[in-house]
Amino acid sequence: MRRLLCLIIIVLFSSAGFTQGETYLTFEFMKVDNSQELFYTETEDFWEKIHEQRLASGDIVGWDLWQLMPGGEDQGYQYLTVTVFDDPIKMMKAGEGIMESAKMAYPDLSDEELENRVNLAGGSRDLAVRLYLKVVDQANADYEMKTGMIASMDLMKATEGRYEDYEKAESETFKPYHKTYIDAGAKGDWQLLRVLIPQGSEVYTTHMTVNMFDDWEQYLNSMEFDGGMSPDLQTKMNDGITTRDLRWTYMATLVKMVR
Repeated sequence: MRRLLCLIIIVLFSSAGFTQGETYLTFEFMKVDNSQELFYTETEDFWEKIHEQRLASGDIVGWDLWQLMPGGEDQGYQYLTVTVFDDPIKMMKAGEGIMESAKMAYPDLSDEELENRVNLAGGSRDLAVRLYLKVVDQANADYEMKTGMIASMDLMKATEGRYEDYEKAESETFKPYHKTYIDAGAKGDWQLLRVLIPQGSEVYTTHMTVNMFDDWEQYLNSMEFDGGMSPDLQTKMNDGITTRDLRWTYMATLVKMVR
């Protein structure tokens, strides 16, 4: 099994063009029943201390908890956790050091108490979807994320046969346009994420674009900002839109962050 996992990792990340200094992400979308909100909050408080130990040990470089909108029980997912890695191998083998980090975070708990507490956490939510992603482009690497910030997360599916065309359109046409917003203070950052796992014709999303804002005021003001749309740019954007399907957009508030 371990040899099979290693083979999968080599194939995936060779085709993805892995190099040092890149950022990899695990997105875990959670469904949380209204009656479980308090229990779920306590669960993430518990896990936050474990993630702090994972960061100190070098297993991860960050962890975030986002609350999603619209957030209704019949409107997708209510929360999203994002774990940040600087190495795809660490991402794929992330579960191996969890209990060691948990013991460091809670030294007063016995092994049995700690295992029970970890298992109990699963009852507070349904981990409905897990995605493994790579950051393939970014407009403002100097942007500092802070709790309370807002993000719009667009789930995209590249048109069949136009995967590379889509990424090219995002980087060469849409990214410079987002950069005008950033330079004018109307937006904090923009990122293009590629879904590495799962893959296949039946996947719901192949990419995500994430727009980051300091707060709701900046987001709402950005809706009125004129980034300058020439006829040539409009034509390029219209062409770019044909390379993908915008499946769903979540608005998200950063609730917790470990860095």
